[in-house]
Amino acid sequence: MASTAAGKQRIPKVAKVKNKAPAEVQITAEQLLREAKERELELLPPPPKQKITDAEELNDYKLKKRKGFEDNIRKNRTVISNWIKYAQWEESLKEIQRARSIYERALDVDHRNITLWLKYAEMEMKSRQVNHARNIWDRAITILPRVNQFWYKYTYMEEMLGNIAGCRQVFERWMEWEPEEQAWHSYINFELRYKEVDKMNGCYVKNVVVILNGTALVMVHPEVKNWIKYATFEEKHGYVARARKVFERAVEFFGEEQISESLYVAFARFEEKQKEFERVRVIYKYALDRIPKQQAQELFKNYTVFEKRFGDRRGIEDVIVSKRRFQYEEEVKANPHNYDAWFDYLRLVESDADADTVREVYERAIANIPPIQEKRHWRRYIYLWINYALYEELEVKDPERTRQVYQACLELIPHKKFTFAKIWLLYGQFEIRQKNLQNARRGLGTGIGKCPKNKLFKGYIELELQLREFDRCRKLYEKYLEFSPENCTTWIKFAELETILGDTERARAIFELAIGQPRLDMPEVLWKSYIDFEIEQEEYENTRGLYKRLLQRTQHVKVWISYAQFELSIDSDDRMQRCRQIYEEANKSMQSCEEKEERLMLLESWRDYEDEFGSFANKERVRKLLPEKVKKRRKITAEDGSDAGWEEYYDYIFPEDAANQPNLKLLAMAKMWKKQQQEDEKEEDDEEGQQVPQGNEAEDSSEPEEQGPAASREQPENEYDDRDDDNESSSSSSDSESDGGDREGDKDKTEETKADTENH
Repeated sequence: MASTAAGKQRIPKVAKVKNKAPAEVQITAEQLLREAKERELELLPPPPKQKITDAEELNDYKLKKRKGFEDNIRKNRTVISNWIKYAQWEESLKEIQRARSIYERALDVDHRNITLWLKYAEMEMKSRQVNHARNIWDRAITILPRVNQFWYKYTYMEEMLGNIAGCRQVFERWMEWEPEEQAWHSYINFELRYKEVDKMNGCYVKNVVVILNGTALVMVHPEVKNWIKYATFEEKHGYVARARKVFERAVEFFGEEQISESLYVAFARFEEKQKEFERVRVIYKYALDRIPKQQAQELFKNYTVFEKRFGDRRGIEDVIVSKRRFQYEEEVKANPHNYDAWFDYLRLVESDADADTVREVYERAIANIPPIQEKRHWRRYIYLWINYALYEELEVKDPERTRQVYQACLELIPHKKFTFAKIWLLYGQFEIRQKNLQNARRGLGTGIGKCPKNKLFKGYIELELQLREFDRCRKLYEKYLEFSPENCTTWIKFAELETILGDTERARAIFELAIGQPRLDMPEVLWKSYIDFEIEQEEYENTRGLYKRLLQRTQHVKVWISYAQFELSIDSDDRMQRCRQIYEEANKSMQSCEEKEERLMLLESWRDYEDEFGSFANKERVRKLLPEKVKKRRKITAEDGSDAGWEEYYDYIFPEDAANQPNLKLLAMAKMWKKQQQEDEKEEDDEEGQQVPQGNEAEDSSEPEEQGPAASREQPENEYDDRDDDNESSSSSSDSESDGGDREGDKDKTEETKADTENH
């Protein structure tokens, strides 16, 4: 900056920028650098080489360089690279004393700089100043003991100099600081190189050979791999007992809280090498009982391989069972109410373990009672009790304990809300097998009194039937019918029992009571059984009376057909007439039936009867009663009321119904006339075609247009041949948009047909 005579500063003028708009061609910094590189603007010419010819020039050169280094150091003392360059330059001139002085001055500035110590010691070692180098290393490891590089360099120097004792002393000083694992392994490798086995043993455990103020590796770094390496070393050098002792100490050291799979695998392999197979088996079992399943995959694998190599079949099965058992234990611990896992677990232990173990597992399983008193949650749980009781009875053969299991289960179930008839029946059957009939009846009676169920009644009755206690069966049936009077099967079984016992009057009375019930679940089965009973007793009048009473309640077609077949099956002279009369009555009765399929079924059954037993007149009479099958079309309405299109269906038109509807008869006559008219027109066309010459084929092609409305109606009317054709739409599916059975539509079509006839 310029200044005036008065001493005031003058600010230089800055050129004003008139146009501040961006330039049309933008130049980036990258482009500027590229151009500078291309033009080599930044390259400086190399300095001229100086040749020193005498000592005076050398001294001047040294003075100049030293002055430059000192100036750099004076500018910034904390830049250690300047100190190192200065010292290395002095070292290159063999000025060791000056270089040493420079390093010492630098250490006063920054004594924690690792590179400075390393360069200083390397300089002393290069110049073979061993004691100076030792002094530097000692100072370095004293000031910075956590820098492992100093220790590595120091021990390496002593070992290269052959000072084994000094090197060991350095290692021992290093171990006092409890360094990382690699430092311990370096010490071990050092001792191994010089065959100092006892010393190296002490490096692992200080109780063997005490290291001065030292600490064992397995105590400083208590990891499984270090214990395994220690034991492997002992085994390698032939100390088997000491190796086993190391493994045992490791197991005790880690305990069950920090148990490791790899430790037990290594221990087992060690014992396997020593041929101690029983020890191996014990180690594997001990580990499998304590290590979680998800962490013991390798352990199971090695155990299986061991048993396959050195064990018998029983041992291999034990491995598999142990593995699966461990898996089931994990599952039931995760979810105690997973009864399927308990079933699998119990099936496994039943096939392998002793009775006490199985009982223990059963007790653990049944202790997991469902938390909600709803039957759907108890259905799987109750089978644990059933299997427990069956195991005690069939496998252990302990009837008293089996009885206790059944009684405990029956006390546990909340019978006021729900029950399980299976348990009551199994308990009763168990007491029967034990020849204790009184207890069986008492148990089943208690079940019926507390919670009556259909299955329980049936099982109790079946039991008494097998014992031939028919009076008890009667009483049970009476109780059963009081409990469930609408159960038709019970009424039928009760009547069958009386029939077997020969008391037909009692059986008939039971049937009468049954059909008189206001509510029945399967009345048709009950009536059929009653009718079959009367037929078996050959009480045909009673059977006819039953049919008539049944027809008063229902007019079902199967009842009529069954009635007719019954009359046909009776060996009497008038059976044909009776059967035909029933068909007549049925046909009259079902004329007002809306279900036309049932009416058709009746007529078909009548037709089959007449085909087999009737005369030609009767056959023709029934055949005239058969309906005509007609295809119709009707609209479909969706749930929301919208139009869903049309659907086709088949309808039946009975002759008796058609006679009551004259429009249908007139329509049929009109269709027959149309069909005859079409046949006549076809014959006329054939005759004209034979008379026309071959040269007038073009004129023949235009004749249908000249024939008038008759020809134009020929093509569409071909769809309606007769009512029996399945491909037609019964005159209401193509011309009329309304229902085929609509009388108004039929009337309109009849009027159209008459008009066409008059025009023609």
